[in-house]
Amino acid sequence: MTARKSGSRLETEIERCRSEGQWDKIPELVRQLSAKLISNDDLGELLLGEAKLQQYLKENPIKQGASPRGLRPKLVEVRKHLTAALDRGNLKPDYMQEASMLMAKLCYVEGDYQEAISQYSRVGLDDLLLVGSPVYRLSMIAEAYATKGLCLEKMPAASPSLSNRDGDREQDIITCYEKSGDIALLYLQEMEKALSAGMQNRSPKPGPVAQEQELGYFLETGLQRAHVIHFKNGNLTRGVGRFREILRAVETRTTQNLRMTIARQLAEILLRGMCEQSYWNPLEDPPHQSPLNDPLRQGSYTKDYSLSRRPRVYSGENLFCPQENTEEALLLLLISESMANRDAVLSRIPEHNNDRIISLQSASVVYDLLTIALGRRGQYEMLSECLERAMKFAFEEFHLWYQFALSLMAAGKSARAVKVLKECIRLKPDDPTIPLLAVKLCIGTLHWLEEGERFAKMVVDMGEKASEFRAKGYLAIGLVYSLRATDASLRGMQEEYQKKALGAFQRAQSLSPTDHLAAFYLALQLAVSRQIPEALGYVRQALQLQGDDVHSLHLLALLLSAQKHYHDALNIIEMALSEYPENFILLFTKVKLETLCRGPEEALLTCKHMLQIWKSCYNLTNPSDSGRGSSLLDRAIADRRQLNTMTLPDFSDPETGNPPDAYFHGFYSIFSVCSVHATSMAASRVEQALSEVASSLQSSAPKQGPLHPWMTLAQIWLHAAEVYMGMGKPTEAAACTQEAANLFPMSHNVLFMKGQVAELRGNMDEAKRWYEEALSISPTHVKTMQRLGLILHQLQRYSLAEKILRDAVQVNSTAHDVWNSLGEVLQAQGNDDAATECFLTALELEASSPILPFTIIPRAL
Repeated sequence: MTARKSGSRLETEIERCRSEGQWDKIPELVRQLSAKLISNDDLGELLLGEAKLQQYLKENPIKQGASPRGLRPKLVEVRKHLTAALDRGNLKPDYMQEASMLMAKLCYVEGDYQEAISQYSRVGLDDLLLVGSPVYRLSMIAEAYATKGLCLEKMPAASPSLSNRDGDREQDIITCYEKSGDIALLYLQEMEKALSAGMQNRSPKPGPVAQEQELGYFLETGLQRAHVIHFKNGNLTRGVGRFREILRAVETRTTQNLRMTIARQLAEILLRGMCEQSYWNPLEDPPHQSPLNDPLRQGSYTKDYSLSRRPRVYSGENLFCPQENTEEALLLLLISESMANRDAVLSRIPEHNNDRIISLQSASVVYDLLTIALGRRGQYEMLSECLERAMKFAFEEFHLWYQFALSLMAAGKSARAVKVLKECIRLKPDDPTIPLLAVKLCIGTLHWLEEGERFAKMVVDMGEKASEFRAKGYLAIGLVYSLRATDASLRGMQEEYQKKALGAFQRAQSLSPTDHLAAFYLALQLAVSRQIPEALGYVRQALQLQGDDVHSLHLLALLLSAQKHYHDALNIIEMALSEYPENFILLFTKVKLETLCRGPEEALLTCKHMLQIWKSCYNLTNPSDSGRGSSLLDRAIADRRQLNTMTLPDFSDPETGNPPDAYFHGFYSIFSVCSVHATSMAASRVEQALSEVASSLQSSAPKQGPLHPWMTLAQIWLHAAEVYMGMGKPTEAAACTQEAANLFPMSHNVLFMKGQVAELRGNMDEAKRWYEEALSISPTHVKTMQRLGLILHQLQRYSLAEKILRDAVQVNSTAHDVWNSLGEVLQAQGNDDAATECFLTALELEASSPILPFTIIPRAL
């Protein structure tokens, strides 16, 4: 009785060691078993043969595509043990099957594929029971199917033992691998279940866990080979289906890395090899006929087997199921990203170097695919958050830093993007494209001109190493100087920066004479400096190089308007609008030209058209549409008088040198629908400041989403108000101004327009109050300064009027109406000589003054 109990305990321990792969303990346990139970000597031979074979494979792992090599003394011992166990015939049927499977496995390792197939034929793999089998036996059966598949692949098609046709043979191979994979998943699930439940009574030592959870060559082949063959045969639907079957199985610790790899591969197929029309969701059966498959091999394989036990799959109510390929790919990649972050190897010690490199490569592939998936949907905010999590891998890794910077740029997080680009420059100091990207941000949304100048000089200082990007470096420096000239409050500084900008643009144009941007920006800078004939020459050169460039066409129209060829300018604008019908900058200029050439009624129709474009582009609800705004729109449609469009009448007058933090500065550089343009540093400040002000005043300005569309809409209403002002209709002008005020009540442009309406009504005290409020928000708004100066002149407060107008001249020395007003004030004070000089300057400037300031054209790299 004692011997039977002892044997039972030993057998349990042996089963545990076989399940956990502790082959080094088997010989001692066999010795004890043989001493206790003499009748089990054949079982001892089986166990020793298995242990030595598994130990050999552990020490000499099989590599994909490797062929058998010479004599292997250790395998001779294995064959001796297994032959003894099989020849004597004393084993129970279950153990005889195990011995045959081990012998077949040995034959495969030795390269005798024919004999391995014969062994499996004797066993009858399809008849082996899965229900009630010990855990380790599930592993043996899974390996047996994988080994049989490998043997069938390696044997020639004309082999006598393979009487089936090639198609049937191919299907047999795939069936072997799929069965192997299913049983392998079942084995791993049962193994983890047994361990977690404490059924093995294993001591809680952390060491053996990793070892016992390792996938061997044969199990890994069974899990991965089937879908490889499907894809190789052009059967994409079955390959995708096999991926999904593996991924739906309940996860185990052993399959985590495999699942991440399969999820990544499936995501790549969904993104690159499948369109929405050929997609089917994971809960549906794959289509029998699909454009994804090779038409010559359609239906070459269908799953026609069943197993008595299958691996458990995730189930439950209301589970999420993706409905299109990008959605499923994104789900897979987010899961892969989570796993990559969880298992990241970050240690820099030499012993972990290889593991760290593999971890980094795996994560990089996931993040690259995430970039594709999220970029297709325009989800750059989410992408930047994902890549921020990748920063744990990113020490000295340029690719991840650069991807992160680009995602921040696309998400509109410009300040952070510049900081990340600085790290990219440190990692790749000889790459001129990186500082050029930083310049693009600095002179655009951030308006960090000094910082932008430093980045631009990095490119220029590279010299010949920058190759073709050297011209871009000079172009960037020119743009920085041009913007600094616009911002400068002193005439001397403006002239100095304009001179530097011209020099930089000329250098860029000489280095790259075929670059239309160099010629265009040189023309623009000459135009700002009022060198109109020279500017016309260069803008025509730019159009010869790029005939459909919207900004070159716009500049040509403004230059023609500066020469008072208004009809020609309008024709150019209409020609440009035929190519860019949704470009608001062109439409704003069209309104101004139509007012002069065709009358205000035509201009109002254009404004109405702009409002329709705005609604179709942004698909937003105007908060003013309920009430007066709605009635104004109805009137516009009914009597052709009302407009629905958008622009601040002076474009925030960027040429006046308003400080970059003035509200609505550089509006037209912000809101081109056709392309992404540079914006002033005011963009971020405007959003913050206006939202705070609107919130405090409980205005109807939208409090969610980007403010750019609403700021554009405010511009439309103010343009309409200006047109009505020219028609002498203060009531309609006031109504339009109020619509803009409903959106942004604290805009200095809105307050300026209220002052204009008050002037038109003859209420000078009210107009003066509005102008003073506008200047309290934007102290250098030149048009407000000019109108306030004229009111003070009418009130005979000449000294104060003179001071305000002289300050305005300092801000913008090319504003002819300011010079004219200053002359009137000086003349009223009896200073005729100075007044005459001012009038002559005003006449000279007015002769070259465009319909709108040249600086409404975006200046962006």
